Amino acid sequence: MMMGTATEQKVARKRWLILILLAILLVGTFIYSVNAGFSKIPFIDVIKTLFGQGSPQDTLIISQFRLPRIIVAVLVGAGLAISGALLQAVSQNSLADPGILGINNGAGLAVMLYISYFPSTLDVPVMFMPLVGFTGAILTAFVVYGLSYSRQEGLLPNRLVLTGVAVSAAVAALMTLLTIRLDPENYQVVAEWLAGNIWASNWQYVFALLPWLIVLVTVAMFKIKTLDILGFGDQVATGLGVKTEKEKIILLIVAVALAAACVSVSGGIAFIGLIGPHIARRLVGSGHKWVLPISALIGALLLLVADTIGRIIVQPSEIFAGIVVAVIGAPYFLYLLAKTK
Repeated sequence: MMMGTATEQKVARKRWLILILLAILLVGTFIYSVNAGFSKIPFIDVIKTLFGQGSPQDTLIISQFRLPRIIVAVLVGAGLAISGALLQAVSQNSLADPGILGINNGAGLAVMLYISYFPSTLDVPVMFMPLVGFTGAILTAFVVYGLSYSRQEGLLPNRLVLTGVAVSAAVAALMTLLTIRLDPENYQVVAEWLAGNIWASNWQYVFALLPWLIVLVTVAMFKIKTLDILGFGDQVATGLGVKTEKEKIILLIVAVALAAACVSVSGGIAFIGLIGPHIARRLVGSGHKWVLPISALIGALLLLVADTIGRIIVQPSEIFAGIVVAVIGAPYFLYLLAKTK
């Protein structure tokens, strides 16, 4: 009994250590990223500016341009990673990801149609963008879910991925066709969205995204026990009193809403929802009490690093964060695909 308790304490200490180390890495990357760009600001001046004692020029660069973009990258990375963890738990498929299942493209199509009619700099349209993205994403998700569901066997994990890839490709093709009808200004916005640029880099987008994440992540955390029980399979979950189909639909809606809200302000960024939960489970096991926060930290760190690399590698130009993430994520996906039976 004492040995079991000692082992549990050792595991708990390891998990807390991982959590703290990831948080430190994220804070360090955050501070470094504030000074990543064409205009260099001495580190001490960055610190002064963050505490409200910087020069007017430094304050303008950091508070109005870099900080909103960095915060959006952190929020989007965390949201997409949690969305991926929920989708993997619901589908019982380790390859599930909002981008791979077509959810990102569904949200993107709706956002693209929206910004074709409303200037993206107006306050009200900006606040509505997550809701618009959610509408497109939820419709896409239910198409994929419906085509992957069997009355006899329930949700088929392998069919889910294949259907998601097919639907995602179809929506992407439709988006490409629709871009022909856009005027040059909106076409530029859509092209950057498709490439995964953190283009929504002002405080309006931070405030548009933040309420969605607070509400949806809170719901996800309340569903931790349900997520763990679903991991034992539908029959065991039903035997333990869980209404599996109802809970799966609730969790699916939360996952889709998270992904839609994130990509509506960040663009078509894939693989974060795949990589974050996978690494988290390798580090802390399968319990969602730890998987969700660790996934969020890994997703936030990964996207912030990708965006920072993209801003410094080819100055004064930049490589979009979605491209950098794809360079990392695509080989990882192929590796997981090769390992999956």
